[in-house]
Amino acid sequence: MIGKLSGIVDSYGEDWVILDVHGVGYQVYCSTRTLSTLPQTGEAARLAIETYVREDMIRLYGFATDLERDWFRLLQTVQGVGARVALSVLGTMPPSELATAIALSDKAALARAPGVGKKVAERLVTELRDKAPAYSSADPALIHLQGDLAEKRAPRPVADAVSALVNLGYAQVQASAAVANAARAAGEDATTEELIRRGLKELAR
Repeated sequence: MIGKLSGIVDSYGEDWVILDVHGVGYQVYCSTRTLSTLPQTGEAARLAIETYVREDMIRLYGFATDLERDWFRLLQTVQGVGARVALSVLGTMPPSELATAIALSDKAALARAPGVGKKVAERLVTELRDKAPAYSSADPALIHLQGDLAEKRAPRPVADAVSALVNLGYAQVQASAAVANAARAAGEDATTEELIRRGLKELAR
C-alpha cells in the first residue's frame, strides 16, 4: 500500500495531479484545497496518500498533511459519505475548521460543501461529535454548551439566553459563544436576563 509520494509535478486535471516519481507518473486525486497548495508543474511536491484497491481499479487520494488524510478516513465512517463527498468537505474547509464545525454542531457550515445536504450534515455532527473536539481549536466550554443545547441538557437560563440572542438575529454559534463567555463570568446562578445582557456585551466587542 502506498502511504506517501514525493516527486515532481507533471500535470494537473480538474481534481487530480500527476506526480512523477523516478519516471513513473502517479495520478492522485485531491481536494481543491490540497491542489491549491501544490507547486507549479516541474517543481517538487510531497503528498500523504490513501490507496483504494478494488476489483476494477486502484485509485490514489492525496493530502497536504497526515491530518487531512485522517479526516478523509474519519468522514467516510459516516453513513452516506464516500470518497467524493469527503474530498468535497475537505475542499471546503481545512481540518481545524471542520472539527470546530462538527464540535459546535454548525450544520450550516458543513452543508456548504457540494454534495452535503441537511441529512448528511446532521449525520456528520451526530456521529463525529465525540471525536471532533480533540482536533478543534474552539473553546471547550462552548463545545460543551453546544452539546448540552443539542441534547436539551443546558440549564434553562442558559438555553433561554441563547434562544433570545438567536431571535435577535445572531447565528446559533455566535449566540452560544457569547452566552458561554457570559455564563463563565456570571457564575452558575446567573439569570436569563443577566446572561442576555452580558452576551450582548460580548457580541458588541
